[in-house]
Amino acid sequence: MRIALINSRQDKAGLNIRHHIERLLDGTDTAGPENGHTYDFYDVEERLIHTSSVDAKTDCDLVIFLSRHSSVNPVPVLTVHVTGNYRDAELGGSPRTLAPAAPAMMQATLRALARHCPAGYRVSYEVTHHGPTDLVHPSFFVEIGSTEKEWTDPVAGRAVAESVLSAVPQDPVPLIGFGGTHYAVRQTEIALTSRGAFGHIAHTREIATLDEAMVRSMMERSGAVAAYIDRKALDKADLNRLSGMLDALSLPRLTESEITSLGHLSWDTYSAIRKMAGAISPGARCFIHALSGSGEPVLVRANPVLLAETAKTNEPDLLKNLDDLPVVHLSTHDNRLLPEFITFTENSTEIIDALNTLCVKIIRREEITATENDCLIITKVRFDPQKARELGVPPGPSYKELAGGRPVVADGRTITPEMVSSKSEIRVHIPGLEKFS
Repeated sequence: MRIALINSRQDKAGLNIRHHIERLLDGTDTAGPENGHTYDFYDVEERLIHTSSVDAKTDCDLVIFLSRHSSVNPVPVLTVHVTGNYRDAELGGSPRTLAPAAPAMMQATLRALARHCPAGYRVSYEVTHHGPTDLVHPSFFVEIGSTEKEWTDPVAGRAVAESVLSAVPQDPVPLIGFGGTHYAVRQTEIALTSRGAFGHIAHTREIATLDEAMVRSMMERSGAVAAYIDRKALDKADLNRLSGMLDALSLPRLTESEITSLGHLSWDTYSAIRKMAGAISPGARCFIHALSGSGEPVLVRANPVLLAETAKTNEPDLLKNLDDLPVVHLSTHDNRLLPEFITFTENSTEIIDALNTLCVKIIRREEITATENDCLIITKVRFDPQKARELGVPPGPSYKELAGGRPVVADGRTITPEMVSSKSEIRVHIPGLEKFS
């Protein structure tokens, strides 16, 4: 990849970063990067936000602007963001115009900033908020903020230089983001902990004025395959209107948990799995375990009674053990476990056996069980308050003791848990049960 690095001659932070990149590239500080990229330097006299057609004659694949960051509430920070204006062009560029984004490299640089960040600084995305906008190539700003002390800090300059030169994308999923503050806290956390790589991000205050044309531009200029909404940052009216525009554009909305659980599935495969899950239960949530790569997704159905009883017995253990299986488990929108699982065609038979084995193992370990032919018999023993009342045990702490398996004394008599318990049996037919014993 050929990367153009552009700084302003009047920007102290940009000069600081460029100086350290040049030292790293020429071996003054250490050996240069071995990432296959080539770097060309360009500088301009005016402020970067007011440049026009700055990359029109550059032979590159990506433009990175080396810049300062200013804030009315100055804090030491290292940031990345793409440029554009959702409304008026108050800080350069053209109104209602977005520059081409580079989500993969922007996320890779953000992650590198987190690795190299000096003590006392934080790292963050910024929302889309200034010029230039008339760019030919994908681009983003990398900045040191927020006062002259930080702009000229050689430690910060070196950290950003190392980050720019060491940024390598790791199988990103390009997204656009909506809602939050200037520093896009939720989007930053997602990018640092998952494959979610953001292009354009809109501040909460921009949401009310966005129209479908602008949302489409965000999507197209970012190459986004899905959108993330910081739902807590929006009021209901804005959320509903934005959701309607995303539906009209057929752009999926992913929650933070869905983004962080993408695993190593290809986006096309994940999309097919989401579609399959939605056909099973509208709004179904997908949780990916050891399934990865690309393949033909297929639905497998676990024994619904066996799965339900296992979930009642120890759902956390069940879900934890699914991490070893090449499956996606599904839940309803309110997080109730569904008996349907998704895997690749070649895994379908072994997955049914593995699910049966896992469920039987958990139930046998934690419940009273017996086997009769191909039936697993689960005996449930429960505290019966009616029996306790009949034996003169007063409600209150004694009930808790008995329910916990400890005897109590009532009216001079010792009442054992067995005396106030009820039993019930659940029979689960499992073909080939002997294989899972």
